[in-house]
Amino acid sequence: MNLNILAVPKFSQGQMVGFIGGAGIIKNYRPESSRWVYLIEMPMGPEPEMGQIGYETMIWLTEEDIST
Repeated sequence: MNLNILAVPKFSQGQMVGFIGGAGIIKNYRPESSRWVYLIEMPMGPEPEMGQIGYETMIWLTEEDIST
């Protein structure tokens, strides 16, 4: 029998975090390949002249790529 136990997530939904290249808020997370990955939404920047079309950048990052 092969048992794979995943540790408790280090970060939680709604938490503000930083990473190389920016900062954002954790919107969701999920286990993937024996580790946690987090969906981070970067904050809205100033509105450009042509207007904003939709959400700003959202990116999936691993715990190793994120800091508080």
